[in-house]
Amino acid sequence: MQLRPLLIIAFSLLLGACHSVKLPLPTTLLPQSPPPRTLADAKKALDQATPCCTSFADFSYQNPLPWHPQQFALGEGSPVAAINGVRSYFLSFSLPTDAKLPYKIALKSELVGRSLTSSSYLFAPSVVLLDGAFQPIDSTDVKLCEYMGWSNSDSGAFGSATVTDKRARYVVVYSSGKQQSDNTYWEQTASTFSINNSTSTPATTTMGGSYKIQHGPDGTIWVGMMDKSYAQAVDKAVCGKAPAGDGVLHTLRTDLPSHLSWSPL
Repeated sequence: MQLRPLLIIAFSLLLGACHSVKLPLPTTLLPQSPPPRTLADAKKALDQATPCCTSFADFSYQNPLPWHPQQFALGEGSPVAAINGVRSYFLSFSLPTDAKLPYKIALKSELVGRSLTSSSYLFAPSVVLLDGAFQPIDSTDVKLCEYMGWSNSDSGAFGSATVTDKRARYVVVYSSGKQQSDNTYWEQTASTFSINNSTSTPATTTMGGSYKIQHGPDGTIWVGMMDKSYAQAVDKAVCGKAPAGDGVLHTLRTDLPSHLSWSPL
């Protein structure tokens, strides 16, 4: 056999072997995970957005307020209002005309981030009630209070706004300048669960501590008419650090009727 055919056969076998072996790509060519979004990123995105509305009459009120709280994501791509010199993402609804006064609007904000960290933040809502001529008749910065349930769906920072005026026809949910620069008390104990957005099952427990969660310009918020589960969450939510007491035994002594004797263990 001549040398040239042998070389051709050997070269063909070498090419086949190369094609069957997957060589690792350099790390610079592998797809890279995007860096986590920061509060500074969120503020920059809002500053660069073009406002669509500068007065409440500019808003659309075609969507009715949900009869039960529904989830809304506010951020890049959402409409931006410029009210009183402050930019904010917003939601706007028409109010029910047949609801019995007074009634409550339920709100819940979720942590931005999969767990509680120093970079976590919340969208803190402000609520403005308008009459039929789109004139404000009531405005409030909603106080948020933390409640941790068994899953992500019933955990978060809860609050509410009450409608008492029969003239109220519309509502705008946004975040005022004061809200965006404030924070919310957040408490974690061994009996509560940290939020995990990737699952609906209880997340890992933490071992205690309290935090002040900063407010940010975007995030996920739930809005709608108050229902039973939200009312319970609002009632049980933690709004601040509990005042120091004299202990359980002292409380029992003072709370027991006077005719009952008390014998310390």
